[in-house]
Amino acid sequence: MNVMIQPVKTAAGPGWQVCLGKQSVTFRSESEARQFVSTLQARLSAPHELPVAHRRAAS
Repeated sequence: MNVMIQPVKTAAGPGWQVCLGKQSVTFRSESEARQFVSTLQARLSAPHELPVAHRRAAS
């Protein structure tokens, strides 16, 4: 996953933007942006179980 963190100027003042491909999320501080990336990477790296289809026994 290609993630970039960069400073930006917004209407509300300076901020930090996390870019994930074509998507971006803006934060008020660099620490908030870095925390978001850290949480996102941890969630993506966590093990995920695929749902199991439940089958009904034929009556």
